[in-house]
Amino acid sequence: MGNNSSETRSVKPIFWISTLYFAMGIPFVTINAVSGIMYKDMGISDSRITFWTALIMFSWTLKPLWSPFLEIYKTKKFFVVATQFAIGILFALIALSLPMPDFFKYSIALFAVVAFCGATHDIAADGTYINFLTNKEQAKYIGWQGAFYNLAKIISSGVLVYFAGVLEKTQGVTNAWMIIMGIYGLLFFALAVYHYAILPKENKQEKSTKKAGNVRKELLEVIISFFKKKNIMWAVLFIILYRFAEGFAIKIAPLFFKAPRTVGGLGLSTSDIGLIYGTYGSAAFILGSVLAGYFIAARGLKKSLIWLCSAFNIPFVVYALLAYFQPAELLPVGVAVVVEYFGYGFGFVGLMLYIMQQIAPGEHKTAHYAFATGIMNLGVMIPGMFSGMISDWVGYKIFFIWVLVATIPAFIVTLLVPFSYPEKLKEQ
Repeated sequence: MGNNSSETRSVKPIFWISTLYFAMGIPFVTINAVSGIMYKDMGISDSRITFWTALIMFSWTLKPLWSPFLEIYKTKKFFVVATQFAIGILFALIALSLPMPDFFKYSIALFAVVAFCGATHDIAADGTYINFLTNKEQAKYIGWQGAFYNLAKIISSGVLVYFAGVLEKTQGVTNAWMIIMGIYGLLFFALAVYHYAILPKENKQEKSTKKAGNVRKELLEVIISFFKKKNIMWAVLFIILYRFAEGFAIKIAPLFFKAPRTVGGLGLSTSDIGLIYGTYGSAAFILGSVLAGYFIAARGLKKSLIWLCSAFNIPFVVYALLAYFQPAELLPVGVAVVVEYFGYGFGFVGLMLYIMQQIAPGEHKTAHYAFATGIMNLGVMIPGMFSGMISDWVGYKIFFIWVLVATIPAFIVTLLVPFSYPEKLKEQ
């Protein structure tokens, strides 16, 4: 239940929800997508880029393991402000590391700490949203939450990548990306100051009195009860394999766009990639997500799931077509990204609803939802780590054919995955 005291509600929630979820999206998108484009510009191989940028995303998988301990120490506002300030410092250090001879190992280590801070920030931000809003308000602002998270995608992988491409022409690659990383740093310093002033503060008497030992015991209970759920191993297999092909494709696609045509790439500029992903791709993703909600509402999740899986996985064929034909014009590339991202948004909703309705229900619903989404990320992280090695070995044409082969497990588990809870229960 939300906190409605006059002290904590002196500012309308929209003024901190918007900036909080915008701040949540930036680190994830920057590490998952933008860093790869930066490293490609600076001459790092696809295999090194994909392995390390995927590996350091592990913090978002593991965050349920330390989230309960944040209830013991300090407040949610403290962790939001502290992590944002820390992320600002880390981005500034990344900027300073780029001119160094061994810039990759220093910057990737700093990105790993950004990932840890970003995952911790997510926990505190979600906790703030849940703790300070009533159930009615949570429903009211959930659309704004998603909208500003997606705005972070547009700004980070669109506007700033486009700006990096513009700067490269006058400042050189290294200086261009130093400026971009510096902008990220300044942005998070500003967000930290803003949220220090505007975020609601927990009353001291509401602070948890739990001890670390009790939290460890509860966490163990949550994990054990999760794996005792009916049909849980089938469900875990489903949420991992549903995104298996995506893990390969999503890491290599922007690197393939950037690679010279002589090695099988499309030879696009950094600005072109920013334009395609940050505008057309993001808009298609949002549209697909919205339409999927209506589609599922009309048919039910069980009847819709195979169609959602198809929408999610079949569009990866566009990358195979691009690799085969290597179009010189930007239009077919933009159309391909729109098709793939629309299907991505449409199909991803089904996976999240399955977790919400078929895995999370029970005594520890919130914790089990967080635990399941963490496991889900493994299905993207693990293939992403090795995608560059495979593409370096076989080339982009064969690699994207392999991506299509990698969609087969998703269709098999989607057809076989059980529904442990009747869908009519969602109305109760």
